[in-house]
Amino acid sequence: MNLNPNYVTSYAESFIKVLIEYSPKLISAFIILFFGLYTIRLINRLIRKIMVKRELDPTLTKFLADILLWVLRVLLFVTFIDKLGIGTSSFVAILGAMGLAVGLSLQGSLSNFAGGMLIILFKPFKVGDTIEAQGISGTVNEIQIFVTKIINSNNQTIFIPNGSLSNGTITNYSLQGSRRADLTISISYDTDIRKAKNIIITVLNNNPKVLKSPEAEVSVKNITDSSIQIAVRPWAKNDDFGSVSSDTLENCKIAFDAAEIVIQPFVKEVSKND
Repeated sequence: MNLNPNYVTSYAESFIKVLIEYSPKLISAFIILFFGLYTIRLINRLIRKIMVKRELDPTLTKFLADILLWVLRVLLFVTFIDKLGIGTSSFVAILGAMGLAVGLSLQGSLSNFAGGMLIILFKPFKVGDTIEAQGISGTVNEIQIFVTKIINSNNQTIFIPNGSLSNGTITNYSLQGSRRADLTISISYDTDIRKAKNIIITVLNNNPKVLKSPEAEVSVKNITDSSIQIAVRPWAKNDDFGSVSSDTLENCKIAFDAAEIVIQPFVKEVSKND
């Protein structure tokens, strides 16, 4: 195939002419792009520093900074496309259609996103709190946009979707700073109730981790066919709650043994027809 040199020369001249005419737009578009990316990083760092100085919640700070970062990036990209001479109206329409399609396919994720927003804004708990929700109990390790990460007592990492978490019942054990243990000790009918109660009160008074205020409660909880149940309800700081519960039971058993008081074991009634 023979090429006409005149055609080649004509095409080359046309290409060079277009390139020369278009090069200012191309150069200015890339200058805007690189300068915009640099400016966005500076703005993001500045906003983060301002929110840290205002002592905003770390999760809220990260969330707002990330949202601002992506909004500015989208605006910069639209400006870059417009500077190249590409029509932005059709581009924005395509983005809108894509956003609608993605939104319909990710309804569950959007629900979790909204739940994360509610948790961050209304703060039913924060990082470090001990909570119980969705049948899970543990310490909040991180509040992400879509899920909340919880570490349970077995050091297992559990991720709970924010949608179900924000719509369900949440028990925050750390919010008040102290907790009350609800313990039950069963004694036999042969035991002097007042003597048993005094021993329990002495055990509680000798434990420095048991709070003096509110005062611990020691009272008869129930009288069953096999035993007398005594409710023991000491108060403790959140960090001492576990040790206070276990120490109370252990020290009461030791004190009862020394006083020759028998702790009545649980007796399950079994039908003869079983």
